[in-house]
Amino acid sequence: MKLYVGNLSFETTENDLQDLFEQHGTVNEVHLMTDRFTAKSRGFAFVTMNDGAQANAAMSALNGRELNGRTLTVNEARPREERPRPHGGGGRRSFAGNRR
Repeated sequence: MKLYVGNLSFETTENDLQDLFEQHGTVNEVHLMTDRFTAKSRGFAFVTMNDGAQANAAMSALNGRELNGRTLTVNEARPREERPRPHGGGGRRSFAGNRR
């Protein structure tokens, strides 16, 4: 079961989340979302736990709990929504001044 963990402090690390969630069961994966340009935390993460009962226990225990000065939001992750890709970019451009 994949859990969404939101309202994270920018100082929170994947290891912090691993340690926190392991108190409630086996953690399969922790993925802290970061900005691709600055590599700084975006304030949320996904934690995957194989056992649904353990994941539900972690969700119940940790939703609303404080970590690094912030109150966590923990719930089941929803599938990512497909967003339309922006148009433009790439391709050949012709400018009136370049015509011969």
